[in-house]
Amino acid sequence: MMENNLLQRITIDPEICHGKPSIRGLRYPVEMILDLLGSGMTNEEILADYEDLEREDILAALRFAAKLSKGERV
Repeated sequence: MMENNLLQRITIDPEICHGKPSIRGLRYPVEMILDLLGSGMTNEEILADYEDLEREDILAALRFAAKLSKGERV
């Protein structure tokens, strides 16, 4: 059940970020969160820099990416 709650944080809207998966309808694409993590930023650093993000948003981005990398439908 936790996974479904996390994945509900990922939205796809053609009016936001050109339809790229983003966090809660905000203008933060999932790929940006993944890039920040991949560059070495910690969750705490990301949350400090982007105050409207929540810890669960970062987890949702990771879960979304994990499912896609397995070839699962999201």
